[in-house]
Amino acid sequence: MLIGEYEHSLDAKGRLIMPAKLREDIGEKFIITKGLDGCLFAFSKTEWEKFEEKLATLPISNKDARAFSRFFFAGAMDCEIDKQGRFLISSNLREFAGLVKDIIIVGMNSRIEIWSKEKWQECDDSISADEIAEKMEMLGI
Repeated sequence: MLIGEYEHSLDAKGRLIMPAKLREDIGEKFIITKGLDGCLFAFSKTEWEKFEEKLATLPISNKDARAFSRFFFAGAMDCEIDKQGRFLISSNLREFAGLVKDIIIVGMNSRIEIWSKEKWQECDDSISADEIAEKMEMLGI
């Protein structure tokens, strides 16, 4: 299970260290793509296949379904962790997520989210667990 919050820095070449605690579950090779809320998503190969299967069930005739699939697939790239525990994030994905130097990596059970520190702080500050809990009750949680 991918859990926890980790702070790291992007190097000049666009590489980021994968926290050791997440490395085992994400695997040495994984997929990274545009995420929601202005972050990047990283999936293990197994979790990406599950996500791919869900996207494949969306009707091609539906404009929103096509756009949703396009959003994730067009930005997706294979990543591999090097011997120093680093992986490269492409320039287009760094630009999308506003990644410059200070990065927050968050384990989200089946995926990892990669945030610029500034965006993460904005997102984290805006979370009201009590308000969200009331809404989650409608989803059966």
